[in-house]
Amino acid sequence: MDRETYQRGLEIRSAVLGEEYVGRAMAAADDFTEPLQDLVTEYCWGAVWGRDGLPLKTRSMLNLAMISILNRPNELRTHIKGALTNGVSRDEIREIFLQVAIYAGMPAAVDSFRIASAVFGELDQSQDKD
Repeated sequence: MDRETYQRGLEIRSAVLGEEYVGRAMAAADDFTEPLQDLVTEYCWGAVWGRDGLPLKTRSMLNLAMISILNRPNELRTHIKGALTNGVSRDEIREIFLQVAIYAGMPAAVDSFRIASAVFGELDQSQDKD
């Protein structure tokens, strides 16, 4: 493991998804899942998200489209929140999912809109409590 890449990945992952989310994921890792957490942190977040070629906002937008198409609702929920953190607006998220409808199919878009609406509602409720 490259410690520098891992550390950069941990910093980016925590900044995008939130320290609480990443802390829970790392704490829940066991002998079986810890290698996956290390791989995700080092390679996904450090080696790829840590590159200078694209801004984090663009990477988030790409992720929303790809994860939507792959039908991964749990990851989509997480990355919608991350995209908002990276400056992607709700209007931009809507446009991404409309693009998904045309190029990947209506069912993927419908589910993505449904998940995004739920995430937005949760975030709005938590902001109202603050």
